[in-house]
Amino acid sequence: MTVAAPSANGTRTTSRPAPPRPSQRPPSALELIRSTDRAVEAPAPTSAPEAPQAPPSGFSPEQLAALSAPLDRANVRQREQGRSKVHYLEGWQVIAEANRIFGFDGWQRQTIAVRCVAQAERTIGRDQKPGWGVTYTARVRITVTAGGLPPLIREGSGAGHGIDVDLGQAHESALKEAETDAMKRALMTFGNPFGLALYDKAQRQVSSAAGQGDGPQRQAGQRSSLSRPEAGAPATTASPAQGRSQATASTSTPSAPADLGQVALDAETIQHLHSTLRALPRPLLESLTRAFRKRFQVPEAAATIADRINQKCHHDWIETFLVQHQASSD
Repeated sequence: MTVAAPSANGTRTTSRPAPPRPSQRPPSALELIRSTDRAVEAPAPTSAPEAPQAPPSGFSPEQLAALSAPLDRANVRQREQGRSKVHYLEGWQVIAEANRIFGFDGWQRQTIAVRCVAQAERTIGRDQKPGWGVTYTARVRITVTAGGLPPLIREGSGAGHGIDVDLGQAHESALKEAETDAMKRALMTFGNPFGLALYDKAQRQVSSAAGQGDGPQRQAGQRSSLSRPEAGAPATTASPAQGRSQATASTSTPSAPADLGQVALDAETIQHLHSTLRALPRPLLESLTRAFRKRFQVPEAAATIADRINQKCHHDWIETFLVQHQASSD
């Protein structure tokens, strides 16, 4: 085969014959395998699925330990109801536990509904004195602030009965009892320290002795609450050595009473209480005195309750009474 190419002057010239193209060698089997491997892309590595994480808790480790601890049997009271005995926690005890675990500024109580459902004349006592019987129902909302998370809101309903020769006193007793009952039912949802363990008939989460298996216990006169993490700050925990030393210190206190409420008050605390009571308005002081006499069964022959305020339970009850009065007046 020859190729003709034009010259500069327009004449045709004959070029050399083009060399024959070398024949292409067919690919070997090894080359075919390699080309196939290059054509097939390896699948992208997939990461292992992440394990689901538990939602963050705003409570500190100390608070979680206190909420999950067994209920101290020393705080449990019982009363006759029909042919059976009913176990319960007193209202002041539940408030004290909420202050201890959540902090004085860590929870709020709001009465969102109250209603008088019954009022009738009736006889009272062995003397069959004419009097009144009143029944109220109430619904209370509890709001707890835990760290930087949204507040926790729980609600509970309760009922209260008031029996008195004076109709106003009967209404007062029934209303307070209904609010306290509703508050206890709302706080009960937070765990054993607020009476959840009492709903188990076997009471398997009630300790057989004071402090046995419990979390941090309040010492006499202690007012500080459990540590709560600041908003956005990581929670800190005590080292195992510190925990062991604290446990040893708390269990080595000699002759500690089984019921912390029976701890005797020091003279300074008693004097401070007396000063607080003397500064109260007269109607509030009279109401507190009547309620104190009824609660602690002070005989009518006693001219004053001042000499009866000598134990920690008296101190806590008075503080709770004043807090409830302030909440109801707001």
